[in-house]
Amino acid sequence: MRRPCDLDALQQVLCAALGSADPVALLAQLGQDTEAFTPLDPAVRERPTLIGGGCLYGPTSPVPTPHALAELVRRAEALDAHQILVPGVRRSDDTSALRAAGLVPVPAAPECVVRLTGEVDDVLRTRVGADRLRDVRRRHHAVSQETTWERIRLRDIDGKPWARAAFADLHRRQAERRREHGQHGDHVYNAAALDALAHGALADRTELFLRRRGDTVVQAGLTTASHNGRGVYCLTQAIDHEDAAVRDDLYVATLYQLYADARTSGLEWVHLGRGDAERMRCLGADLFVPLDHWLRAEGVTAAQDGPREPELSRFAAPPVTTVPVPGPARFRHQPRFDTVDLTSNTNPFLGPEGNYPHLDTTELAHTYLSALSALPGHEGVDALGPDHVLFTSGAVDGVMLLLAALASPGESVCVTPPTFPLYTHFARVLRLPLVEVPLRGDDLRDLDLQGILAADPRVTILCDPNNPVGTRLDPDQVHALVTRTDGVVVIDEAYVEFSENPSYAALVARHDNLIVLRTLSKAWGLAGARCGIALAQPGVIEALRRLQVPFGFTDASQRAVRDRLTDAGRALAAVKLIRAERERLAAALDGHPAVDRVFPSETNFLLVRLHKHDLVTERLRDAGIAVADTGHVIPATCRISIGNRRANDALLEALSFAL
Repeated sequence: MRRPCDLDALQQVLCAALGSADPVALLAQLGQDTEAFTPLDPAVRERPTLIGGGCLYGPTSPVPTPHALAELVRRAEALDAHQILVPGVRRSDDTSALRAAGLVPVPAAPECVVRLTGEVDDVLRTRVGADRLRDVRRRHHAVSQETTWERIRLRDIDGKPWARAAFADLHRRQAERRREHGQHGDHVYNAAALDALAHGALADRTELFLRRRGDTVVQAGLTTASHNGRGVYCLTQAIDHEDAAVRDDLYVATLYQLYADARTSGLEWVHLGRGDAERMRCLGADLFVPLDHWLRAEGVTAAQDGPREPELSRFAAPPVTTVPVPGPARFRHQPRFDTVDLTSNTNPFLGPEGNYPHLDTTELAHTYLSALSALPGHEGVDALGPDHVLFTSGAVDGVMLLLAALASPGESVCVTPPTFPLYTHFARVLRLPLVEVPLRGDDLRDLDLQGILAADPRVTILCDPNNPVGTRLDPDQVHALVTRTDGVVVIDEAYVEFSENPSYAALVARHDNLIVLRTLSKAWGLAGARCGIALAQPGVIEALRRLQVPFGFTDASQRAVRDRLTDAGRALAAVKLIRAERERLAAALDGHPAVDRVFPSETNFLLVRLHKHDLVTERLRDAGIAVADTGHVIPATCRISIGNRRANDALLEALSFAL
């Protein structure tokens, strides 16, 4: 739909709808797009405007060339139309030519796309959850029992005058209903527009779909296949019913039917047009492309200079400031679903696995933050946006990225032993000086705050809850460190879902020197998907992205993550079971003849100090019980993961014979 020949065909459709040789209309006539112009001066909305680009029937308009823009200006002057509109331009496009021609952006609703990455029910389950899927299927079944579903090639519409008349009548009544409810816009698909489309270049790729209840047509719309043969655009649909609930049922049921038809035809996506992201998200959309209408009109000026990449963090190491985001990741926000993509040198004959993974994880980041904000102890996370999120190949990949991106040779990294050993490993691999400031207190939960500040590290890494101890750090000390240090503080929260104390995730919105690392390997049960998350201010995320290897987060992992996040109840229920087993096992170990001490734990493991450590661990190995020997870090200890009840009972039984 972004090809010049397609745009010319759509211009002819618009002219037919207007009953004019030229696409000149008032902004107040432009259907759903009118709402975008409501904030403008009423005089601007009532002036004749020349519609350029892909016109209003196209999902988006490519930026016209400078030559085409000059011709548009000349044409507007000849028609005495003092305003020019190029609607629905993607923000990821280069819009410098539009600015140079005097047009300014007016924010529009995003274009919404449903990507069919599997069977329809599986796709919807991972996008909207099992409950919402059941509701959609219920509506589809009920509507299918009462109505028939038909599709007609638009090229054949002349032989079905009843369908043509019903389409035009439904759209006319829909426009009347909008006006009765005080909604702006009366430009519709009328009979003339349908005829122009049926006899134009898009006729062979376009179908009329409709539902009939008996002999009465109650719904009619249009779909057009993409020129790359991979998807379909849903251009319009109108529904005949005064009851809003019935209209909603028909709309939802028809989208489900369109998804099923597209999947049966081997298509990869369905384009739903421009719309409210929250509403379309509930209907399965997972790609939302930001758009602007571009307008040249007297008295209308741009509110801003346009979207920019986030300003790089002041903590970025000097080499990072001079390099761009690597390779294709630079273009992650430029959608390619509706292009013929010949850039990747991959094998086109062996199915979708031959494609590189999706690089734009904006919608997945939104899903993650939504799931996170619903967890206990995560108040304030809803203040974060997708620009605060970077997906990594496990949280350990995030550690490597941030050390490489934020620390230069000679700048030290502080760790607080006992702690996760890979922090030290990566610091040494990167040849960064290492400062160890041990934890204090009987439960190893107190920071030596003055010792850390005196060392003046570039990066301080805290593990909270601590691995291998299992305790939480003193939150007052953590807050003091974040506010008083001149360097970056990294808090690894791999186990925080098992804790009853709050996360630090929401604080990244207020502190540019704080990075919170999360993982889906532990509480979320996705160790095999290799998904870590770095939460930080956008300038830090930009620095990390410049070092990240593209395509490391596979489509399979993205699907697994989305599936688990939309079914968070399962994970939360499992966390409760693990907590209960943790308390049961801790109580059973406390006072056991083989156990000297069970450390308090807010994780899914227990740190245990043993009597006769070497003998007991050897006997456990002989009994086929594997525990993590942490004696080299904390004398005479081992770390025991919380298994299911059977595994935990096997451990207790083996311990009873260990001495």
